[in-house]
Amino acid sequence: MRVLLTGGAGMLGRTFVDAWGARRPDQELVVVTRDDVDLSDRAATRALIERVRPTAVVHAAAKVGGIAAKLAEPATYLLDNLLLDTSVISACLDAGVRDLLYVGTAAVYPDRYERPFVEGDALSGRLEGANEGYALAKGAAARLCAYASTQYGRSYRVAVPSNLYGPHDHFAAGSAHLVAAALGKIHRAREAGDPTVPVWGDGTARREFTYAPDLAAFLVDQVDRLASWPDALNLGCGADHSVREYYEVARDVVGYEGTFTFETDKPSGTPRRLIDSSAARALGWSAPTPLSDGMAATYAAYLASVAAI
Repeated sequence: MRVLLTGGAGMLGRTFVDAWGARRPDQELVVVTRDDVDLSDRAATRALIERVRPTAVVHAAAKVGGIAAKLAEPATYLLDNLLLDTSVISACLDAGVRDLLYVGTAAVYPDRYERPFVEGDALSGRLEGANEGYALAKGAAARLCAYASTQYGRSYRVAVPSNLYGPHDHFAAGSAHLVAAALGKIHRAREAGDPTVPVWGDGTARREFTYAPDLAAFLVDQVDRLASWPDALNLGCGADHSVREYYEVARDVVGYEGTFTFETDKPSGTPRRLIDSSAARALGWSAPTPLSDGMAATYAAYLASVAAI
């Protein structure tokens, strides 16, 4: 089996590489990053697929960022992801690739929360404003995968993870997601002796964060079983926490004794997003890592990266 992984330098991509080495050491994984090929270039992407001739493609490449970045550049997030995804999926279709696993996003679910979202809720209502451009692009690619599967008889499936965190997370201020941002900000506050840490919003918004190594292990095991999947499959840990609670766990992990200042004039995003992963659990999915353990491992990786600078 030869699998091509895009987005190999991203958090999930790097975690997938780790899991592949541990779980499929005798099978070939070809990893590409943005330094290897511009996936928005259709000719270059087609040449890549034809050269590698993969059995399956795991498409994890995407333009991602935090709330501030997506609010500032909605057109960029929409256009860049549309170009990237249509380039990769069309190249796979043209080359006859049988199996493709597309890493989608729970941002395709409506802003209004009434119950944990099931896969059929995608694009069924108004989207969260901060994520709209990104979500529209990812939702379009997910529908393209479903259409391609029906029209061409392929197994092009969509993994819809909750928010993710883990040792390969990005901690840069302004672009980090909630868990990594909390750990980084609190660490820097502790080192500087700052008595408070600012937090966007009022701290009540609830989010589901899954430990990326748990997800990567499942995806590695499932990459040759995509024909048994539905068009899209939610993959979350099954529990959400408030922004305040994530910051409190981060405070305990870092060993910080200060307080938080909630900036209520800044956007909090949608009040709640929790996905229903029961269909995935029927296929063997679980997320066994407790939040405190996962955040401690993530912080240890952050400290190692800081020490290496």
